[in-house]
Amino acid sequence: MSESAIPQPEAMPVDSAEYIEDLRIIDFINSYYQWRDVKSIRGAKSVLIVGPGRGLTTTVLQWKNYDVSTLDIDAGFHPDYVGSVTDMKMFRDAQFDVVIASHVLEHFSYVHLDTALAEIARVGVHALIYLPVYGRKAQFRLTTTGFGEHDFSFIGAVGKPWAKPDPTRAWLQGGEHFWEVGMRGFKLADMNRRFETYFQIVSSYRNKDWNYSHNWVVRSKQHMTSA
Repeated sequence: MSESAIPQPEAMPVDSAEYIEDLRIIDFINSYYQWRDVKSIRGAKSVLIVGPGRGLTTTVLQWKNYDVSTLDIDAGFHPDYVGSVTDMKMFRDAQFDVVIASHVLEHFSYVHLDTALAEIARVGVHALIYLPVYGRKAQFRLTTTGFGEHDFSFIGAVGKPWAKPDPTRAWLQGGEHFWEVGMRGFKLADMNRRFETYFQIVSSYRNKDWNYSHNWVVRSKQHMTSA
C-alpha cells in the first residue's frame, strides 16, 4: 500500500457551526465522565481537550476551576490552538496534567494512531482516551434504591466478526470513523497492548450510561516521575 493512499488527519465532514448548535443527552453524560475521571487524578490542574466539540466539557471543567486549553484541527470549533493530535509541537513535554481525547482518534486512519498516542504521552502526564465500540449493543441493567443503592449492568456488542478497518477510507458512522474498538486488530486486548507501549493503564471501563463508549484513564510512561 502506497503512503499516498493513506489520508492525512483532517476535519470531520460536518458543518462545525451546525454541529455546535446541537446538544444531546450523551454530551452531558460524556462530560460528566470526563469530569469524574479528571477529578480522580490527584493534583491535576491543567487540562488539554483535543476535539472540544460542542464545548460542554470545557465549560464544566472551567467551572470546576481547572485550567483548560483546547485543540482542534477544525478552526470552526473555535479551539485555543488549531492543529492535529498527531503533531502537537506547539506544546512542550508534560505541559498538561491531563490530555483528553474523547471520541477523536477513530476519525483518522489507524496508520496515524501510534503517532497520536506518542504525542499525547509526550505533552500530558495523564490522559483520558474514550473510543467507540463497534457493533450493535445490548444492555441489561438493574438498579435498586430504598434498601441500599446498587447498579448492576451487563453490556454486550455484536458485529461482523470478520470486519476489519480500511486504512484508506472512513466507512463507519456515516463516513466519519475509520475504525472502532472490537474490530479485527482492535479488540479490547489489542487496544490495551497498544496503549501499554506509551502508558500505564490506570483504569479501563465500559460507560454503562452510554454503552457506545469504552473509556481509559492512563498515565504516560515518559513522565512517570513527574507525578
